[in-house]
Amino acid sequence: MSAKSLEGRVALVTGGGRGIGAAISRALAEAGASVVVADNGTGIDGMGADPKPAEDVCKSIGRKAGAFTDSLASPSAARAAVEFAVSRFGGLDILVNNAAILRDALVFKGDPGDWEAVIRNNLSAAYYLTQSAAQAMRAQFKAGRGTGDGGGESYAWGRIVNIISTAGIYGNYGQASYGAAKGGLIALTRVTALELARSSVTCNAVAPFAHTRVTDIIQPANDEQAAYKERAMKVSPDHVARFVNYLCLPAAQDVSGQIFGVRGREIFLFSQPRPVAVLADATEDWQPESIAHAMGPMVEKFTELATDLEAFNTEPLV
Repeated sequence: MSAKSLEGRVALVTGGGRGIGAAISRALAEAGASVVVADNGTGIDGMGADPKPAEDVCKSIGRKAGAFTDSLASPSAARAAVEFAVSRFGGLDILVNNAAILRDALVFKGDPGDWEAVIRNNLSAAYYLTQSAAQAMRAQFKAGRGTGDGGGESYAWGRIVNIISTAGIYGNYGQASYGAAKGGLIALTRVTALELARSSVTCNAVAPFAHTRVTDIIQPANDEQAAYKERAMKVSPDHVARFVNYLCLPAAQDVSGQIFGVRGREIFLFSQPRPVAVLADATEDWQPESIAHAMGPMVEKFTELATDLEAFNTEPLV
């Protein structure tokens, strides 16, 4: 496969100025794509702003990169970011929703304002961008973007990748807002994949295990969490970036609506919630007492109440 397999494509990567986002921005650029590095340089808690991280990544990439440094937590900003990509590079083929903030608190102690900020930044912003990007990608598909140019390769397709977290699958202490937002991204991934399939746009979710600002601020509450942090600090975000690059290739055209995890040289495919047991009575309505009596076999199939830190508390392949 060509080292420039994404030549002619245009990508927009949110949170693209640092950590996993920066690794993804560089990987897509190395594969030939033009990249909009969308990052307002906020702190991990969503406070403050600094355009320098996005600008520095763009400088390292060169002329095929452009920085968009406004906050994306509004529909108008999302539209502006997509319009920036189209006006600067001629279109938009790839969207990576990676930006996220953290304001952890136990569910019975959290500040509603912090909840709203996390949902707005981690979920609503991704929806706004997905909506605007999908409109552009559908129009490009109908117009045959990349075709009719003297026999050149067609690239009338789109890619949307949502960077999620196992906290949105397993749950974790203190992460009601973060986990809910990431769980919402999984649902958004499925709906987007279904609705855009006819326009040759795929949408997938990737849960990363890597050294990021999130792992930097983990304050271990026990030995298990300390071990998890120590392992995560060893894992380069480049592994995640390479997998996202794969999802953006023509070879991944039939991969959509899936949930993956990447931890070093391990790639996980997650199952998705489907019924695993059924109680049925064709003769009469269920009553609370009869449900309690019949529940035994279903209890055996209950999902264990464990956090993502416990589920992945093993040595990664790095």
